[in-house]
Amino acid sequence: MTTSDTELKILPNWDFVLSHPARLFAFGFGAGLFPRSPGTMGTLVGFPLYWYLAPRFPDALFIIILVGLFALGVWVCDRTGQELGVEDYGGIVWDEIVAFMLVLFFTPAGFFWQVLAFSLFRLFDIWKPEPIRHFDKTWHGGLGVMFDDILAAGYTLLSLAIIKSVLT
Repeated sequence: MTTSDTELKILPNWDFVLSHPARLFAFGFGAGLFPRSPGTMGTLVGFPLYWYLAPRFPDALFIIILVGLFALGVWVCDRTGQELGVEDYGGIVWDEIVAFMLVLFFTPAGFFWQVLAFSLFRLFDIWKPEPIRHFDKTWHGGLGVMFDDILAAGYTLLSLAIIKSVLT
């Protein structure tokens, strides 16, 4: 979902983002303030977070952490969207961050695979093929914001698996 700045109750800036932890997370530590392609910038934030967190935990615990980050996202995205007056404002990028960290967890090692994963995830997140588009339009609040990106992650992982099977 996209929105214009004229629909906003508040025009987000650094003061807004830094004034509450929910906003800081929702805006991806500031990545969502980028004037062009905030979703892409948010997705990029997923790389260092993944590279920092994933090696520090066993796989099963890391997945549990991702589930917790998803649940946190439902709350921070819902709260921040309500404060802005637009539930899925483009600067709210926590959904991209968490979904892309999930993608990276299952992505084969190597620069090629990570760049391909990033590109495919952005493609599916922007294009929103069905049923992503359906859920983007019908599920509201924080869960709706987070869920369509998890579906984009699923499409990305399926595509990566198909590409890997063709190449190997």
